[in-house]
Amino acid sequence: MISKLFAYGLCTALLALPLAGVAVEARTPQAVTFQEIRNATIKLGYGDVTFLIDPMLGAKGAYAAAPGAFNEQVRNPVVDLPMPADDVARADAVIVTHLHVDHWDEAAQKLLPKHMPIFAQNAEDAQRIRGTGFTDVRILTSESEFKGVKLSRTDGQHGSDATMAVRGKQLGSVSGVVLQRAGYKTVYVAGDTVWNTHVEQAIARYRPEVIVLNAGYVRFKDIEGSVIMGKEDLYRAAQAAPGAYIVASHLEALGHATQSRKELTDYITAKQLDATHVLIPDDGQAYQF
Repeated sequence: MISKLFAYGLCTALLALPLAGVAVEARTPQAVTFQEIRNATIKLGYGDVTFLIDPMLGAKGAYAAAPGAFNEQVRNPVVDLPMPADDVARADAVIVTHLHVDHWDEAAQKLLPKHMPIFAQNAEDAQRIRGTGFTDVRILTSESEFKGVKLSRTDGQHGSDATMAVRGKQLGSVSGVVLQRAGYKTVYVAGDTVWNTHVEQAIARYRPEVIVLNAGYVRFKDIEGSVIMGKEDLYRAAQAAPGAYIVASHLEALGHATQSRKELTDYITAKQLDATHVLIPDDGQAYQF
């Protein structure tokens, strides 16, 4: 069942994924809908409940790059939204994994209704969101619930230990979220994290059937490696959760996101991963699981 809030563009964007067999369908008869919007902004639908996650709704070039970022002369985002921002904003609740501008920007704060339920990762973020006028701000825990969907906060780390030693104050705390509802596939949105024990433990604990990874390999010039995942992490996820759908998000929208969709696609081919289960959506593209 596809939520009416996903109606925009689905005639051309929706892909009904092939599933393993009748037994899987019997166990999970309801479809989860997923739509890549832009960068880390996605929509997830559980029946008649739609979540908007990490909304960055500003126009192309609205924001200066972070100091020290690769391609810091380029303003972000580097592409327009694939649909009107008003359509993106139609949801039942919003989940904000952290408050960096590419996950919770001024445009989203202005456009979203002030009574919209907002789930924040901690009390500090919740207070800051309330400070912008939102009246229904909730703290995401391991036992949160919204209209029959269980929401569980997961931990992450916005870079390696070496990266956090250099830029930890700037990168701050981050989180992911697991969404569960009886009769639907479990979805794990890892958020802005590198691959580490937090991610491994979340996969082992919740056994998600859909895993969304921010895989654009965002980098800064003064540190080695990245502050979010890259192509090798798609392989790690496929190995950690055989049979799960792995979806790459946070791609080609920031100047310092240094791995392209083509590079990820070529890597999937080279590693002989199942391209029907390791997915690289375009902006605006949607799937049902």
